[in-house]
This record gives sequence, structure tokens and C-alpha cells, in this order.
Amino acid sequence: MLTQSYLTDLTYRITGACIEVHKILGPGLLESAYQKALEEEFALRNINFQPEFNVDVFYKGKNLQCFFKCDFLIENALVLEIKAVKSIEDIHRAQLLNYMNIMKKPKGILINFNVKNIYHEGQETMVNKYYSELM
Repeated sequence: MLTQSYLTDLTYRITGACIEVHKILGPGLLESAYQKALEEEFALRNINFQPEFNVDVFYKGKNLQCFFKCDFLIENALVLEIKAVKSIEDIHRAQLLNYMNIMKKPKGILINFNVKNIYHEGQETMVNKYYSELM
């Protein structure tokens, strides 16, 4: 059963994996390098994930055949979007929130690998209405 407590624990596990990748690779690489490294790290930590997959967008019941790519869906419960940018912008936050809402997932994490310290300056966690419905 999906709970807020489970998502909190999962958030710590994901953040730990991201910190490990950042510790080894450092800032300044392309997002694709961090994507592949995270796939390896999640596998080592037994974190179930779906990497880069199309997100279906429906409008009035019709699939729009848009090709939005979500970076990771973790444990079929949490959306992870990774960036390698100068700073996280509002458009990145909007992207994550849209993915969460479209997929009806209660929590998301936005990670920017282009920082000195992921824990202090490179992560943002977001929740939506589906989160408040959990115990």
C-alpha cells in the first residue's frame, strides 16, 4: 500500500543514489551521463525504476500522441526529473508537476546535477493533490 511514509523513505533512497552519482561524476556533464549512471545506481540499490519513457497526454479523452519523455518513474509511485543546468527554473518545476498530474503520481523530485552540493542546492521535492489523499 502506498503511504506518505513509504514515499518519504523512497525519497531518501533516491536522493542518496543521486548524491552517490554526483560524488563520483561531479558537475558539468550532460544529463544523459547522469541518466545512465543513475540507472546503474538504482539497480545496485534494488530500486525499481522505468527510465525515459513516453508520457501519454489526453485531452477530452483523446490521446494527443505527444512525445513527452519522463526521466524516471520510481517504484511506480514517484517521478524523478533530472537536469544538468545552471539553475532550476520555474519551467522545470512546471514540467515535473505536469508529469506527476498526468500520471497521477503523488510525489516528484527534481534534481540538478550541475551544482556543488545536491543535498543543499540541487534538489526540490514536490507533492500534489494525490499525496494528500494518502495515509
